[in-house]
Amino acid sequence: MNSYDIIYEYAADNYGLISSNEAKSLGISNVELVKLAHRGKLRRLGHGVYRIAHYIPTVYDEYAEAVAIVGYGATIYGESVLTLHGLAHVNPSVIHIATHIRVRKKLPAYIQIVRPSAYYNVVEYEGIPSQSVFDAILSCGATVMKERLIEAVNEAERQGLITIAEAGVARAELQ
Repeated sequence: MNSYDIIYEYAADNYGLISSNEAKSLGISNVELVKLAHRGKLRRLGHGVYRIAHYIPTVYDEYAEAVAIVGYGATIYGESVLTLHGLAHVNPSVIHIATHIRVRKKLPAYIQIVRPSAYYNVVEYEGIPSQSVFDAILSCGATVMKERLIEAVNEAERQGLITIAEAGVARAELQ
């Protein structure tokens, strides 16, 4: 099996993405990644992050890509969690990514780093690390209209993204 086949097998289950660290763990050097990118088999998205060229896009690609570009410990956060699930009408032009690690690399304009001040639950939605929907709703209290957040609570409860108890707590917090 050649390097591209190994990368393809890994990336196919990861939104077509592979980082240089992941490739290294598979026995593939950075030099080989660069060569594959020059040949058009990979597309460089950011520092150390590539996507395979033959990949069928999904609606979650931007979120997976943003987390991969920011790197270790990054999660979808706040309004972006609501947008990911179609729960509220918020600004989808940026993706909020929370991390406690200092990010020095240049990021695309659509990625906005957030430094969360409080603990929040990290879960995976569609394989992408994210703040829980419940915590995201509560963290948006200062930036999203209360009416929209109440609608988000109702829809999240209907979709089974939050429990009945969490919905009650969120409604009480938002009053």
